[in-house]
Amino acid sequence: MPDRTEHLLGLLLGTEEDWPRAFEELVRRLGRVSHQGVEHTLHTERITIEPFDLRAKPRYDLVIDRLAYWYYHPREWLKKIALMDDVYLLNSPFTFQSMEKHAAYCAMIRLGLKVPDTWLVPYKNPLDNARYVYTAGRYNRPFDLDEIAERIGYPLYMKPYDGGAWRGVSRIKDAATLHQAYDQSGEMLMHLQASVEGYDVFARSLTIGPDSMVMRFRPDQPMHDRYAVDHEFLSPEAGAEVLTISRLINAFFRWEFNSCESLVIGESVHPIDYANACPDISITSLHYYFPWAISTLLKWSVYCAVSGRRPRLDLATRLYFEVADSERSYEEKLTEYRRLADDYFETDRYHDFCATSLARVDDLVRDWVTSAAFDELLVQTVRTTYPAAEQDRFLAHFRGLLGLWVRDNA
Repeated sequence: MPDRTEHLLGLLLGTEEDWPRAFEELVRRLGRVSHQGVEHTLHTERITIEPFDLRAKPRYDLVIDRLAYWYYHPREWLKKIALMDDVYLLNSPFTFQSMEKHAAYCAMIRLGLKVPDTWLVPYKNPLDNARYVYTAGRYNRPFDLDEIAERIGYPLYMKPYDGGAWRGVSRIKDAATLHQAYDQSGEMLMHLQASVEGYDVFARSLTIGPDSMVMRFRPDQPMHDRYAVDHEFLSPEAGAEVLTISRLINAFFRWEFNSCESLVIGESVHPIDYANACPDISITSLHYYFPWAISTLLKWSVYCAVSGRRPRLDLATRLYFEVADSERSYEEKLTEYRRLADDYFETDRYHDFCATSLARVDDLVRDWVTSAAFDELLVQTVRTTYPAAEQDRFLAHFRGLLGLWVRDNA
């Protein structure tokens, strides 16, 4: 029988260096974890990419994936270890591959969320496929792009159906910009989506397991300044709805490490982008919120590995659709969605685990953020991210924000 007290957490990485180093250091500092009278030890390892035998047994209990959304060889390895070996994955490559932003819109519209009116339009340029000319000539119907835009209403947004990193997103204010953006879309499949005008707040929530941090997001600012340090920018009602929507989306798709963007008008929450299962958690982006993100990722990863939480590859969509199709009010549906999400994430059990087996983590993280090792990580990240002439300014900026986090969490 394998030793169930030694747990290896795998990191499947691309170009990121800051948060992986932070995660590795915190796991090292954590030491043994006691759960139900048994001592557990955790280790980390960066996963290499190489040929693999489909019958080979992996050594990992859990893998945090930051690569497979664009690199297909490790993506297929993830599918193998999920299907054959019950390795816990953050996130599921199955739903992340098939449930891109388009499918996510469809699902959440079905569940009754206030997603802006959205249309999918055909490719602008012919696909590079010998069968396309015949198929398009026989079955593609002519359509009036201007008429669709008029039905949606200006201004609107044109963006790729699968999205990612704000690639190909255009704000469309009139017919001229509509056709310019469509002409430039080439072989990208595009959505047209109504703009939520006059919104009060752009909220971006980062959710890891059952825990979420809702942040005030300023997309018009440079990357280092997009997250405002603001703790009371939403009413209690709107804040609760943003939290519920964030966790609902993750539970529905089996995403456990995801971000959700919503526009808030008064008490009305409109989710606009929530299929981001490889969210940005760079220290130079999150700054003040970086310690929360890393400590929460640590807690959820340890919980999944130590508690024996089983991965679920299948989706329980019928449970959610039964709520959506019921005669409940919108508020009553949100309450039931929240219950379903809490059931999926074992929220009460997880928080009990954190309060007992991981009670020292908050102090551990706070001590680490004030350490010379953390400052060295910050300095190296700034030096590899910004031009030499700007490094001192950015270093002071991030030190100030992280110092504020330390004081707020003293």
